[in-house]
Amino acid sequence: MEMHQVRYFLAVSRHLNFTRVAEECHVSQPALTRAIKKLEDELGGLLFRRERNQTHATDLGRMMQPHLQRFLEASKLARAEAQGLQNLELAPLALGLMCTVGPARLIGLVKELRREVPTLTLSLSEDTLENLLERMIAGDLEVAVLATPEPLPDRLDFTLVYRERYVIAFPPRHRFESMPVVKIRDVNDELYLKRMNCEYSDYLADLLETNGSHLRICYRSEREDWIQSMVMAGMGCAFMPE
Repeated sequence: MEMHQVRYFLAVSRHLNFTRVAEECHVSQPALTRAIKKLEDELGGLLFRRERNQTHATDLGRMMQPHLQRFLEASKLARAEAQGLQNLELAPLALGLMCTVGPARLIGLVKELRREVPTLTLSLSEDTLENLLERMIAGDLEVAVLATPEPLPDRLDFTLVYRERYVIAFPPRHRFESMPVVKIRDVNDELYLKRMNCEYSDYLADLLETNGSHLRICYRSEREDWIQSMVMAGMGCAFMPE
């Protein structure tokens, strides 16, 4: 079934006059007749019955009219949305953020995007590193802001956005407060608040083991805000991006 056949069929349904439809659609009458005949072959029956100078829609023709009308309208809508996307009249963007990436670093970028593309509709979703990579490969996300100690999959393009240090977060009046530098061995036997979605957890575990340091994990959470609140409450320390 081709779009011009559908258009011709709907025009004949309106006018019930092949000569008038041929003129309106700027097509020869034999070409119009062939298109309707091909559509009838595909649908398995007559759509119109022509008697002398009169044309009548058959039961099949009347049944098909609303279906093919919706088909034509859906096609027009699809073309309009595709054209709008190309012209940035519609600009959806699915952005994934690793759960350790807060708004402070990116809110300026989001604001600038909105200024440059007023039609931007931005969907922000927070997820773990593994899930973000899977969703990128599956095409559910256009772009993601993340950090990983391992190389990214070859299917993904990447560019450096910013660099950020890893630090030890500790509560006020902790013994670390008087130290100009906190070394890995200094954290030995500290109460530790474990960030369960930390992308560098394996790396940090190896670093601690190499330096003979041991942490007493007293709390685990997927929520960055909970970890930070508990640090502030004096319940332990945590490694996290600065």
